[in-house]
Amino acid sequence: MIPLTMARMGDTVTIRKINGKEEMRRHLASMGFVECGPVTVVNKIAGNLILQVKDSRIALDRSMANRIMI
Repeated sequence: MIPLTMARMGDTVTIRKINGKEEMRRHLASMGFVECGPVTVVNKIAGNLILQVKDSRIALDRSMANRIMI
């Protein structure tokens, strides 16, 4: 497993694990980041990511994206 920040632009990956406190995991789940769910990297800007999750585009900073393992 590697952190989501290691994915390249255009890659569609599957979330394997989300690290962090329960509150953080619930917050990410409410935005669509769930284990076994697909995520597409739309763009990378200075280490921050713009992601396609279901029908939404979501921006995550590097520290948050590092908690999502693919």
